[in-house]
Amino acid sequence: MPPRVSLFVTCLADVLFPNVAEDTVRILRRVGVQVEFPKGQTCCGQPAFNSGFRRDAAQMAQHFLEVFAEAEAIVTPSGSCAAMVKREYLHLFPADSPWYRRAHEIAGRTYELSQFLVQRLGVSDVGAAFTGKVTWHDSCHLNRVLGVHDEPRKLLRAVRGLELVEMERSDWCCGFGGTFAVRLPEISTAMMQEKIKNAAASGAQALVTGDASCMMHIAGGLRRQGINLPVVHLAQILAGDLPAIVKQ
Repeated sequence: MPPRVSLFVTCLADVLFPNVAEDTVRILRRVGVQVEFPKGQTCCGQPAFNSGFRRDAAQMAQHFLEVFAEAEAIVTPSGSCAAMVKREYLHLFPADSPWYRRAHEIAGRTYELSQFLVQRLGVSDVGAAFTGKVTWHDSCHLNRVLGVHDEPRKLLRAVRGLELVEMERSDWCCGFGGTFAVRLPEISTAMMQEKIKNAAASGAQALVTGDASCMMHIAGGLRRQGINLPVVHLAQILAGDLPAIVKQ
């Protein structure tokens, strides 16, 4: 039997970047994974959690745990949402409660896309090709919370024709930080400017990252400054979407 995963699509992918979710499905199927999509899924609750509304976040977490209760594995194209499920859900319930035990069990079956491919499946080459240079932005949750650093780089280096050039301070925050960008927009913008400067200096033809929130934030800054540097998701590279994006 092929591995079976349930896709957690995330809010931003659902509303703003549906192609990222579609590409995630294409990649997983290409490596022999059976993909299912629980239709009852909603937000993981991270915006509420980050804003201090722990009761609301707990209710959303409970809904998530119920929807994905039977999933063999849960895969999401978001380090941010994966970190919420794997780490923060455990802070929402008393340690002796049934919900805590369910959160702990689900945490062990939840993966960000590159984490699932490299760590769970042992796959680094998904048969992708792209001719050109790209640079990688380490999103904070993926890198710092989940400890996923080498996995996306292994996947990118296995793409035929692709040259990975590391930008300076690739692990610095882009400034989005969920509700941080709303509460402290001036600081957020200053951090984004530093990220844009380093990305542009790398000489890459595209900036790649693993979180739609970082994509949205950095791409918006680049667009406002008239800088032609496509910001794309790792799934788009691995699925073969990037050549079309670059031509635009």
